[in-house]
Amino acid sequence: MELDSLDQKAASAFDGYIVRKDLVRTFARQFPVPTYVVEFMLGRYCASTDPDEIEEGLEIVQRQLASRTVRAGEEELFKARAYKDGSIKLIDIISARFVEKERGYLASLPSINLSRVRIPDKLVDDNERLLTGGFYAEVTLEYDSIIAEENGNAFGIKEIRPIQLSKRNVLDVMAEARKFFDSQEWKDFLLRSIGLEPEAMTPRARDAVLLRMIPFVERNYNMVELGPRGTGKSHLFQQVSPYAHLISGGKATIAKMFVNNANGQRGLVCQYDVVCFDEVSGISFDTKEGINIMKGYMESGEFSRGKESIRADGSMVFVGNFDVDVEHQQRVGHLFGPLPAEMRDDTAWMDRIHCYLPGWDVPKMNKDLTTNHFGLVSDFFSECMSQLRNQSRVSAMQNRVHLGGALSGRDTNAVNKTVSGLLKLLYPDPEATVSDEDMEWALRLALEVRRRVKEQQKRVGAAEFRNTHFSYFIGDDGIEKFVATPELRADNEIGDDPLEPGQIWTISEGGADIDDNAGLYRIEVNEGPGSGVRILNNPAPAAFKESLRYAEQNLYARSVQLVGDRDPRSHEYSVQLRAFDAAKKGSKLGVAALVAMCSALLKKPVKGGLIVVGEINLGGSIEPINSAVNIAELAVEKGATALLMPVTARRQLYDLSDEMATKVDIQFYQDARDALLKAIVE
Repeated sequence: MELDSLDQKAASAFDGYIVRKDLVRTFARQFPVPTYVVEFMLGRYCASTDPDEIEEGLEIVQRQLASRTVRAGEEELFKARAYKDGSIKLIDIISARFVEKERGYLASLPSINLSRVRIPDKLVDDNERLLTGGFYAEVTLEYDSIIAEENGNAFGIKEIRPIQLSKRNVLDVMAEARKFFDSQEWKDFLLRSIGLEPEAMTPRARDAVLLRMIPFVERNYNMVELGPRGTGKSHLFQQVSPYAHLISGGKATIAKMFVNNANGQRGLVCQYDVVCFDEVSGISFDTKEGINIMKGYMESGEFSRGKESIRADGSMVFVGNFDVDVEHQQRVGHLFGPLPAEMRDDTAWMDRIHCYLPGWDVPKMNKDLTTNHFGLVSDFFSECMSQLRNQSRVSAMQNRVHLGGALSGRDTNAVNKTVSGLLKLLYPDPEATVSDEDMEWALRLALEVRRRVKEQQKRVGAAEFRNTHFSYFIGDDGIEKFVATPELRADNEIGDDPLEPGQIWTISEGGADIDDNAGLYRIEVNEGPGSGVRILNNPAPAAFKESLRYAEQNLYARSVQLVGDRDPRSHEYSVQLRAFDAAKKGSKLGVAALVAMCSALLKKPVKGGLIVVGEINLGGSIEPINSAVNIAELAVEKGATALLMPVTARRQLYDLSDEMATKVDIQFYQDARDALLKAIVE
C-alpha cells in the first residue's frame, strides 16, 4: 500500500491510535467477533507504518484470535482446557449481575455457555458496564476443583482486560491531533476510520455517511434512513462501536426497550448510546402502549413505568429498505411508506424525527468503496464519540445563525441537534473556532434532513405542516437562503421555494424568427464590485442581449424608484441565461432581467413558484404580449404556482380554459416598479 499525505498526517498525529483498514478485512468474518475487537488487537500490535513490524504484528493477532475466540461447537473444548490447565484466556462478551443468594456477583460468558461464573467484587466495581449489558474483553478464566466440590461454581474470572482504549483523555488526544488537518481532510479521515474510501464517493454520499455518525455523538437523536439494499446502513451500528445495539426485525417489547416492570431492569435505551432498528418494516411492538411510550421518549428523553419517571439518553435509529426507487415512492405515497403501520402515517411520530437521511445517496457497498488507508482504531473512535455526547455545539450558532419563519419549535430543535452533532464530529475541541463555511455546510444539511420529514407530513395531509420553505441567514446582514430537498424537484422544474437572490424564472413568448419559439428560461444574476453588465453565455443570444440592454438602462434611469439609495452603476452584473426547452434565443425577457438585477442588488429573493414575463423598452414602457394564453398554459405545464404578466394581457386571458385558470395564480403589473414589488419576497 502506498501512503498518501493524509496517511502521513494521521500517522504522526495519532501515533498508536490508527490501523490500516485493509488489515482489518483480512480477519473480518474469519473469527466470531465484531470488527472493533479485531481492530483493538491490530491497534495494539500493528499500529505502525513499518512493513516488517506490521507483518510480525499480524502473526501475533492471527495466533491470539485463533486461540482465544470460541467457534460454534468448541464450547466444551475450552472448558476442558480450563479444567486441565487451571486457567485459559479467551475473548468474549462478558456481563455480570448481582445474585442475592450468592451474596455477590455472577458473570456470564455466552460463547462457552456459562452463566454462573464467579467474579470478584473489585472487578465489577472497576468495570461498571458489566452490569449494564457488558462488553467484549480478554478474560482469564480459572477452574477451581475445591470450590466446585463446595458449591458447584467451579469457574471463576481472575482477570479482565476490556477491549477498549477508554482512557480518560481520548478527546484531548483527538482535539490536539485535529489541528494538523483542514476540514476536508478531517472529514475524509473520519470516513476512512469507519472503513470507507472518500475518493470513491460523491460529496452527497460522503455527507450522508457523516450524518449516520450523529446519533453516536448527540444524545436522544432520532433518525430514519431508508434506501436501497446493500448500502451498509446497519454496518456502523453493528461493527464499529460497542456503544450501539442493533435490533433486527421481530417484536420490540417495552421491557426490552425501556424497563422491565417485573425486576426493574433498565432497557436498551438506558444501556446503549444508540439503539438501531434494522429492517424496520418487520418490527412490531408487543402492545399499543409501546408506540406511545416510544413517542414520549423520543420527545423528552423520559418514560414512565409504574411510579417513577426514568431518564435515558440513548439515540434511536430506524433503518430499512425501499423496494422501489425514490421517485416512484413519492408518486405512490410518501417516503415513510416502508415503515410499520403504527408509524407510517402518524404525523406526531414523524414530528419527533430529527433527521431523515437520504439513503439513496449512498452507493451499494463494493470493494472500491472500502479503504486500504489508515483510520482511527474503532474502539478509540467510538470512545471519543461517546464522550462527545456530554458536550453541545449549539452555542456556536448563537448570534451567527438565524433560522427562517417557517420553522416550528420542533424543527428548530431538530436543526440545532443536527448542526451540533456535525460540528462535534468536525471540531472535537469545544474551544475551536468554527469557520463560516463549515457552519453553513452543517446548517444546510440539517435543514435539508429535517425538511424531508416535514414534506412527508405535508403529503400525509396535515394542513399544519404546509409551510415547508426552510431558510436561514448567517450574520446580521446576511441574505435569506432557502434549502430544498433535492429529490422533490429536478433542476429544470419550478419548485415552490424562493430561488437565490438574483435568480428568476421567466417565459419568452418567442420572436419574429421562425426558430424563435416560446420556452422556459432561468436568468441568474450575480453582482459584485465594478461596473456594467457581462453575459456569461458564449455566444450571447442577440435577442437576449437586446432585452438585457433595455433592462440595464431602466435600472440606471429609475434606480431611486427601484432600489432606493443604492447606486447600480457601481456594481458589475454577471448574467447567465439558462434555457430549459428547445428555444434558446431568449427574446423579450426585459422585465424578468430587470427584476433579477434588482433582486441581486437588494439581496432579496423572488417569490417561489413564480414566473415573470414581459418586455420593457428604453423609455420604460411595458410592451404588449401577443400570446398570453400560450404563456399561461406553458407556465402550468412547467409547474408554476404564480404568473406575473403585464396588465395589457388581461383581456386575452378570457380565452384561457377554466381548468387552466384554476391551476395558476395570474397576477398583473402596470410598470417595472409594480412588477418588482409583486415579485420580491417581502
